[in-house]
Amino acid sequence: MIGQNVPRTDGLAKVVGTARYIDDVPPLEGELWGVTVRSPVARGVLTKIELDPSFDWSDVTVATADDLEDPKLNPGGVNLVALIEEDQPVLAKRELRHMYEPIVLLACADRDKAERARAAVKLHIDPLPPVLSIDDALAKKHVVWGKDNVLKRYRIRRGDVDAALKDCDLVLTGTYRTHHQEQMYIEPQGVIARWFQGADGAEQLKVLGSLQCPYYVHKALKKAFALKDDHAHVEQTVTGGGFGGKEEYPSLVALHASLLSKKSGKPVRMIYGRKEDIEATTKRHPSQCTVTIGCKKDGTFVAVKVDCAMDGGAYVTLTPVVLSRGALHACGAYKFQHNAVDAVAVATSTPPNGAFRGFGAPQTIWAIERHVDAVARALGRDPEDLRRQNLFEEGDVTATGQVLSVSVGGRPCLEAATRAADWKARRANIERFNERLAREGKRVRRGLGISTFMHGGGFTGSGERRLKGKVAVDLEPGGRLRVRSASTDIGQGTETVFRQIAASASGVRIEDIAVEVPCTTNVPDSGPTVASRTVMVVGSIVAKAAAEIAERVREESKPGESFAEAGDRLLRRVGGTVSSLQQYEPPVTVAFDEETYTGDAYPCFSWMCDVAEVEVDLDTFETRVVKWWSATDVGRAIHPVLCAGQVEGGTLQAIGWALHEDLVWRPDGSIANARMTNYIVPTAVDAPPFETILVEVPFPHGPGGAKGVGELPMDGGAPAIASAIEHALAELKLPTDRALLPDLPLLPERVFERVMKETA
Repeated sequence: MIGQNVPRTDGLAKVVGTARYIDDVPPLEGELWGVTVRSPVARGVLTKIELDPSFDWSDVTVATADDLEDPKLNPGGVNLVALIEEDQPVLAKRELRHMYEPIVLLACADRDKAERARAAVKLHIDPLPPVLSIDDALAKKHVVWGKDNVLKRYRIRRGDVDAALKDCDLVLTGTYRTHHQEQMYIEPQGVIARWFQGADGAEQLKVLGSLQCPYYVHKALKKAFALKDDHAHVEQTVTGGGFGGKEEYPSLVALHASLLSKKSGKPVRMIYGRKEDIEATTKRHPSQCTVTIGCKKDGTFVAVKVDCAMDGGAYVTLTPVVLSRGALHACGAYKFQHNAVDAVAVATSTPPNGAFRGFGAPQTIWAIERHVDAVARALGRDPEDLRRQNLFEEGDVTATGQVLSVSVGGRPCLEAATRAADWKARRANIERFNERLAREGKRVRRGLGISTFMHGGGFTGSGERRLKGKVAVDLEPGGRLRVRSASTDIGQGTETVFRQIAASASGVRIEDIAVEVPCTTNVPDSGPTVASRTVMVVGSIVAKAAAEIAERVREESKPGESFAEAGDRLLRRVGGTVSSLQQYEPPVTVAFDEETYTGDAYPCFSWMCDVAEVEVDLDTFETRVVKWWSATDVGRAIHPVLCAGQVEGGTLQAIGWALHEDLVWRPDGSIANARMTNYIVPTAVDAPPFETILVEVPFPHGPGGAKGVGELPMDGGAPAIASAIEHALAELKLPTDRALLPDLPLLPERVFERVMKETA
């Protein structure tokens, strides 16, 4: 089954409309509709909550932070969201740290009345000046978190960068910035919560939701409501996309619905509208990175220094892991003898930023790739040729001192993508074409750009060893197998791929393999569905567990007996339960020091090369991507069509980040364009023709040799486009000591401003 394009497990239900998303779940008996009253200021002190006395509150449940701390209603519970740091309240009580912070919850059987009740709540707030930028946070214009607004720092050192730079023939420095990005999953956030009395007589909680990580929600519910493991039940419904936006945020929605359910004694459904979803939920962390590269006159890279700052928003959430990955990818896919990375995340008065496809790597890869282009221009070199000269190969050493010993596919990707695009000939043809357009007075130009990059698979360092992700495979009557895992399918095809992996490992027909709906009551904790770990990490233990079950059945079988017959006899002999529970064990060679940030940051890396051809209007500076080539080292493609779909979908998301998406913040900390009509994401119309090449350099510890693919395509799309735009504008005689386009997004007006500034 490995490498086969089998039909998607969930394909038919989604095509014909029978797939049941959270808001398709029929109303439960007595169900209420929940809504949230949020802060209208970015920073302030809440002094009073006032309910309009003229409004009929008789059938409306009202919940505040006091209810979470009420020993009668919630004995042992706390007003905290359990995650990395316990700094975020479920509901704000006095201190308000960001616009849209949740303060009051309301529930009513009448949905329209619940909305009217929201308008009948008056918040008395003493406003305070907010901090809305990285620069203001670093300057401590106002302290909004801790002593100095610093949420986290990382430091990476290899060699002596400062001394090495002094001996370089060329030393070039540039600063690069990225912006917020909204995940814009097709289905907004939503949960249904209900309390019930369990068989043991204790109060228990069940939450259904659109989510990525059931055990994250489980952990948050246990903490806030002082529940035992087996008294909290979290089940994923069919989920319409996540991209990281449904990693940690569903915990907050689940806590809100559960509190309303607890106070009302009835089930509560909370489904966000698009505007509320965009305003209140997490986004990609904005960043600014200053990069210095020193090299020899022949283009050999010697030293790199990166100073990176990211905007974490009002609370920590997942900022440490985002900053960590950004720091670990900051030096790019290139060999330097000397590396220095200093990374800091700061708090601001915006909603907390969180996970988003690539989480940290797209920000720093934007910076290093843009700077490599600047170095190429300063040296008068072809940007592809300079990359080829300095790209990592097997045996090279990363910034943390990790020796790249297995599955190093950077060069094969570069060669495959540039060969498919016919890089040198196409680039030369484009330059001649542009000269002809100029002679004819035409006002459009073409350009060809490139980026090369890598992305670590799985949790950083010893994260997988600490997590101890588990999977179970059960033998069922008729020789069927059932895979039980907390890894969720959020559209990427996990169910299908897990069936392929289990079938390949066991020899059982794929039709006889089922995947259990992820519910914390029935599946072990496999770890979160994040970090490009689902196939490489969890898939490897699916294979191990399925193979063990198959071996036990075959040991039981008699000559001429089918797998199903032997399996049924084994089930009868042992009393009806045959299961294999397996725990992930990272390769023994992987060792990482969390204190010094040295060693093997990841078991392996996935690699990719993007080549983009664009057309730029010289009057409006609108940019259109006309063709895209990509070559992606995935180790082994379990399902090539799904794999290519991940590459193309992630690339289109990167195109959106580069050319279309711009979250506009007002001076008061509110969002001006919280709708799909004015926060513009690319559609199928904006997708260029893709030529997608899957390169397979197998990773020996992945199932069938597979590595991660989901996040990698997000990393390099934007710099490839910027590289292509600069090529298109080459006739403008731009400076050779810096990038024309150092900042995202590349909106027409921003490109125009940069061109005017550089050519004035």
